Amino acid sequence: MRPSGGETRKGLRARRRRNLRAVLAPVAAGVCVMAATAAVLVPVLAGGTGDGAPTGGTSGAGPAYARPAAAECTPETAARSLRPSSDDGPAVKRIKKEGRLVVGVDQNTYRWGYRNPGTGKLEGFDIDIANAIAKDILGPKAKPVFLAIPTNQRIPALQKRTVDMVVRTMTINCERKKQVAFSTAYFQAGQQVLAPKWSRIDAFDDSLKGKKICTAAGSTGESELAGQRHGASVLTVPNQLDCLVRLQLGEADAVVTDNALAAAQAAQDPTVELKGRPFTKEPYGVAMNKDDTDLVRRVNKVLEDYRGDGGEHSPWMTAYRTWLKDDLPGMSRAPEPEYSD
Repeated sequence: MRPSGGETRKGLRARRRRNLRAVLAPVAAGVCVMAATAAVLVPVLAGGTGDGAPTGGTSGAGPAYARPAAAECTPETAARSLRPSSDDGPAVKRIKKEGRLVVGVDQNTYRWGYRNPGTGKLEGFDIDIANAIAKDILGPKAKPVFLAIPTNQRIPALQKRTVDMVVRTMTINCERKKQVAFSTAYFQAGQQVLAPKWSRIDAFDDSLKGKKICTAAGSTGESELAGQRHGASVLTVPNQLDCLVRLQLGEADAVVTDNALAAAQAAQDPTVELKGRPFTKEPYGVAMNKDDTDLVRRVNKVLEDYRGDGGEHSPWMTAYRTWLKDDLPGMSRAPEPEYSD
């Protein structure tokens, strides 16, 4: 959006604010619902397991379910996981005995895990996967118990057993694998550029020169920009969603973030789009407590079934078409699983 005629910069910003209100109005009700629910759910995490959270341990695990010796992790091998099994080990038996599967999710990321203001239900790509896991372990009518958790509480929630697993656009990497266990990858994401459709920015390249790029503090995007800015200046904010507002107000020229999150933002604001191609590889996995090796194997079995034969009618492709294809086109199948044993 550029000034036209005799419009001043102050006038331009005022017009952008009016446009911003118009863009966000349709989703404002949903945001209010999300915030209200988060205020109820998130504080449960601060006090440990909380009311109704799973407290069972893995004592009595037999040798078959002992934690395997950790092989050296590298970026190339990080996405490897334990081979699938449908056997009921200690963790799966605990879940069946309690009759519920508690899953840590997001409720603020459109298309992935968000509370639909029209139905009041959690929906999205991650939610579909959590539902498939619950049905496999607890039966065809089972539904998970969803617990909304912030990004920085995902690992503590698993370590304290506040949740049985986390399905929340969580990237598998070596640092995290020191603290929690992961399934095989169910989605391949990557850092990408988000910018207005009219922008001359082409990708994460020298078209960024002289531009102001917004990214979240402590994110992979910030790390990438620290290594290579392509002549741009960097604006950091506490929350990645703040970058979309800065972009809409003309205070930033582009955003660098995970392309899954960027696609969700583009779905909410039709004036922006993804530019170029992803320039990092970030596999998403289901995260679990490191001691729950039998649960890792069971989830990997569910994911094998979910991928199916890779055809158009597999559960994974159905979920992809439902939630992601419009904003992340071009994917023909789920990531191939990689196993370490």
